[in-house]
Amino acid sequence: MTTTADAQPGPTTAPEPYPLRWIALFVLLAAEVMDLLDALITNIAAPSIRADIGGSASTIQWLGAAYTLAMAIGLITGGRLGDIVGRRRMFIIGALGFTAGSLLCAVSQSPEMLIAFRGVQGIFGAVMLPQGLGLIKEMFSEKEMASAFGMFGPVMGLSSIGGPILAGWLIDADYFGTGWRMIFLINLPLGLLAVAGGLKFLPESRAARPPRLDLVGVVLAGLASLLVIYPLVQGRELGWPAWTFVSMAAAVAVFGLFGWYEARKHRAGGDPLVMPSLFRKRGFTGGLIVGMVFFAGISGFSLVFSLFTQLGLGYSPLKAGLAGVPWSVGMIAGFGAAQAVQKFGRKVIHGGVVVMAGGVACVVATLHLAGIGVTPWQLTPALVLTGLGMGVLMAPFFDIVLAGVEAHETGSASGTLTAVQQLGSALGVAVLGTLFFGILGGHVAAAADAVAPKTLAAAGVSGPARDHLVVALRTCGHDRAAAKDQDVVPGSCVRLEDELRTAPAPVRRAVAQAAEVSAKRGFSNAMKLTLWVEVGLLGLTFAAAFLLPLRARPQE
Repeated sequence: MTTTADAQPGPTTAPEPYPLRWIALFVLLAAEVMDLLDALITNIAAPSIRADIGGSASTIQWLGAAYTLAMAIGLITGGRLGDIVGRRRMFIIGALGFTAGSLLCAVSQSPEMLIAFRGVQGIFGAVMLPQGLGLIKEMFSEKEMASAFGMFGPVMGLSSIGGPILAGWLIDADYFGTGWRMIFLINLPLGLLAVAGGLKFLPESRAARPPRLDLVGVVLAGLASLLVIYPLVQGRELGWPAWTFVSMAAAVAVFGLFGWYEARKHRAGGDPLVMPSLFRKRGFTGGLIVGMVFFAGISGFSLVFSLFTQLGLGYSPLKAGLAGVPWSVGMIAGFGAAQAVQKFGRKVIHGGVVVMAGGVACVVATLHLAGIGVTPWQLTPALVLTGLGMGVLMAPFFDIVLAGVEAHETGSASGTLTAVQQLGSALGVAVLGTLFFGILGGHVAAAADAVAPKTLAAAGVSGPARDHLVVALRTCGHDRAAAKDQDVVPGSCVRLEDELRTAPAPVRRAVAQAAEVSAKRGFSNAMKLTLWVEVGLLGLTFAAAFLLPLRARPQE
């Protein structure tokens, strides 16, 4: 089957849906899974990678940043290339390149090589992913499109939870002595299956009049994305120097120049990279804003939850991944529930936001009631509720946003929407990650002030000696929690360790106990405050959702 993006439908007869559309949908979802897994796995694998091939903390951070940057810069162009060359062809090229990039990552011998090949993965992922949304619009009837787009919600949830679990399991298993390299090698069979499935089951989909690639627009969009993503990724580690804010301000100016140029090119009869007509559609413009805020909240929540379970509660990577499974289970249930009420359109999104915000608030309540000994089982009900709301929200989202997009705008719309998701995710990680680490040191120090005096008094330490140890514990706890490189022991902690070498055993045990309790209590308090900010982001999502039309299709 060959579809033409510029073909006009007949006055009364709708085109027949593609007969292999459901099988084709699973091929597209497989590509989505590969991307989501690879966006998360290096966070879990970083310690193993550093132990094997070296690299500083900032070098390892770039394993994720290189992927995000390359993806964000290439997404708009990737969607447009589908209009020009053909969506099926670009999907297959992207899947092949992504698979080859995974192999190159697996055989890397230095951090620099690995970072470069992560960029290769991101570039080809940006070619592959936007084609999925466009192909779905071509393959499915309007009646089925909501169900097709709704599949993305649970798949994204399963991948966000399954990525850390899979990475932890593969690293621990050390199959054939590959260690961390297996997290990239696992993409080879997945990628080849995606290529084979694309060749066999995906229809060709292209514009009847292929547009020309807007090279100036490509440069401007890429530069603007780089100017905003780079400081967001690097800002926290570098302490937010002035140039990061200058860069983000310059990004706004370049985005403005990009918009002016695209509108001018369209008026002149050219082929802009992003169709200006998209921004006259309420569903699309509202969807960009909702997507930006919502994905910022989701990515931020995932980050702080992973940090809290591993650093605060001391979970292993595998246990931390398993602790998030209830979230994914709730998301699948939410997707199923949304199918029954999807006729209510925007109200379903609003309901999902309310349920999800309630779930996050319940996580805060659980941490407050259970204290520092909270278990995964105690967190399960709140995480199920959070996932339920997310599934309900995600099920109708893509359908409502893309329903009004014309066939010739599909590539531009798909690339732009996916790029905004990446930008929102980077923004959420930067904002909530910075907030979490920014307040963590103070909360650990405050916990030490509350815990240490009683613990030391029980060990028989009193007077000036106790006061001195409380101050030392407070300073060490603050400095360790606020350290940018967790592998470097702060000087205050080194001095405390030196002092304790000659102290009686009961005193050493009391100091160790106070330090452990203070750290866990500080992490818990920082987590609770950060989660309230997440509730605020969901409140913004609720308000932004009023920008969406009441239903994907007014005739419904």
